[in-house]
Amino acid sequence: MNPILFQTIDWSTVEKTEHKGKTGVAYWQTLKFNGLRLRMVEYSPGYLADHWCKKGHIVHCIEGSFDSELETGGNYHMTKGMTYIVSDDLSSHRSYSEHGVKLFIIDVDFLK
Repeated sequence: MNPILFQTIDWSTVEKTEHKGKTGVAYWQTLKFNGLRLRMVEYSPGYLADHWCKKGHIVHCIEGSFDSELETGGNYHMTKGMTYIVSDDLSSHRSYSEHGVKLFIIDVDFLK
């Protein structure tokens, strides 16, 4: 593991990139470190991911709500203050947000 020196992040200065879903759009603000990716992500109202994601994440709901649907049929309604965690290739999932949501997502090598 590579150490990361103390630093602060002003998310208002991090560029937003647009990622279209099957419906709606997601805006990502992304920072990368060795073995670590941090993302502040906002889904527009009506956003539905355009694929089943097999990657591992730690996902924390900051504002709003969304549903994390599993390819195997499970569905989890996530609201402000809730977090989920999943490792790579264990539970293919996709997100849907009826009214929009703001998430903090951590992608880290130990979830492989």
